[in-house]
Amino acid sequence: MITSQIEHPNVVSRGEWLAARKELLVKEKQLTRQRDEVDRQRRELPWVRVEKDYFFDGPLGQRSLTDLFEGRSQLIVSHFMFGPGWKEGCVGCSFRSDHVDGALVHLQHHDVSFVTVSRAPLVEIEAFRKRMGWRFPWLSSFGSDFNYDYQVSFKKEEIATGRVTYNYEVRDFVSEEASGLSVFYRSPAGEIFHTYSTFGRGDEMVDTTYMYLDLTPKGRNENGPHHNLGDWVRHHDRYDAAGFVDAGGRFVAEEQSDSACGCGQ
Repeated sequence: MITSQIEHPNVVSRGEWLAARKELLVKEKQLTRQRDEVDRQRRELPWVRVEKDYFFDGPLGQRSLTDLFEGRSQLIVSHFMFGPGWKEGCVGCSFRSDHVDGALVHLQHHDVSFVTVSRAPLVEIEAFRKRMGWRFPWLSSFGSDFNYDYQVSFKKEEIATGRVTYNYEVRDFVSEEASGLSVFYRSPAGEIFHTYSTFGRGDEMVDTTYMYLDLTPKGRNENGPHHNLGDWVRHHDRYDAAGFVDAGGRFVAEEQSDSACGCGQ
């Protein structure tokens, strides 16, 4: 737990505080209106028809992309960093996923289905899901092009170059898997369209914990080597475990640290 102190706070009278608060409120309202406008423009983005048939492995058997809509017209896919052979999923993706279960019933009653997809085989996903206690639908895209086509997994040929395409640009390779959110629409005629994807910090908007932290005096307080959630976030059953999060978002236990690469992001 991070317990650093705030030095030399600016302490004023209630009247001075109220004046400063009203000044900030103007900016907060401007930001709200700006966010509304960005959201509107997001909804007006052009769509891309999904021509390829994608299939996923789930607890109830193989599912098509169409099946994932479950009769609704909108689908959100959470791209969770969990590759074949990994013992557990990415710390950041786990943090994001901790915010999902409570929202599911509300999304489902507003014409939105939600699923999480990883490239790890289903048996590995199910073991980790059970450990975490999550209930949201989580499917495997193992053997499918889905992760590659939506640029959240990278093939050996790309990795060998040291450069991969992620978040709409070519950048240095960090991990064989990456995170993000993608949104799809299914028309009454059954056509499926890709409408939106966001990566990197773009998915912070769904991390409610961050929204609460942004209200506090210390804020996110990410002042470690990563300057992001890797400085403090852990799997929710690992906050008392010694170790660190590596550049690829994976937790390295203390007993493994001596042999770890020591890389940071």
